[in-house]
Amino acid sequence: MPLSRAGKYVKELVAWKPDVVHSQCEFFSYGYAARIAKKAGAALVHTYHTLYEQYAGYVIPSKRLGEWFVQWFSRNRLKKADNVIAPTRKVERALRSYRLKNDISVIPSGIRLEQHKVRITEEERKAKRQELGLTDDNLTLINLGRLGTEKNIQELIKFFANAVKTRPNIRFMIVGGGPAKEELEKLAKQLGVSDTVIFTGMVKPTEVQLYYQLGDVFVSASTSETQGLTYVEAAANGLPLLCRKDPCIEDVVYEGDNGYQYENENEFFEKIDAIGNNPEWRVKAAKRSEEIANMYDKSVFGDAVEKVYMELVSK
Repeated sequence: MPLSRAGKYVKELVAWKPDVVHSQCEFFSYGYAARIAKKAGAALVHTYHTLYEQYAGYVIPSKRLGEWFVQWFSRNRLKKADNVIAPTRKVERALRSYRLKNDISVIPSGIRLEQHKVRITEEERKAKRQELGLTDDNLTLINLGRLGTEKNIQELIKFFANAVKTRPNIRFMIVGGGPAKEELEKLAKQLGVSDTVIFTGMVKPTEVQLYYQLGDVFVSASTSETQGLTYVEAAANGLPLLCRKDPCIEDVVYEGDNGYQYENENEFFEKIDAIGNNPEWRVKAAKRSEEIANMYDKSVFGDAVEKVYMELVSK
């Protein structure tokens, strides 16, 4: 945590006279960005990545007080920004509900998709699935990411525990680590599905695409995401998606095209049946997911952000 905003590096950047200063964090670095932009006469751009209401409970016990503080802090912190970039319309609507009056540009965050376009061979896939106890006829649901309570993975385990009763060939693979991992393992044991829910633990970033491709359907019950980059990664790896309905995936999951959204347990069961009973659809949905993921390539993101910079500089 730096203590001074008047250090030699700040002075050097002000003397360099940038045209645009782009901040990515509302806390310590934003103060530097605002100071440099003001001193240099530059435009200040800020990307708002996180909806903090979902996380305020970690530090503020009162939900209502936490929400009030997040709104007050965000509104007052960002008022100096000439343009605020929101990764989804969900974030834009949230910022407007905070009474933020700044210009807002909706630009999905870009992803390096190269590694997610590399396909493992069918032999490699089969061998790795066998290592994890998966057979060819297992319809494997996969969730990949940080295991935190705000990700709502406990709901997926509960729904899965009921679904496996009527569809015994399904399996659930949970890839990742986090503070909720132990509780999720206990839940799976309590529900009697320890043998059909597979916890892989954390995996190397260079191997993430391997695990996506071991699954048949990507599932998520989270409503805490601002964009949810794992949805895009899963799509880039050619997976259909089954996710709890949320505004952040409006442009990632297209109903019946590359996946489905659900709002309750019955809908979850219906979609599992629709996906499991239609292998031909899964092939088409996989190709459609790959096409949709291309819209989030880093080059598309770069062009969109550059356009914001140029418009601000022209003013």
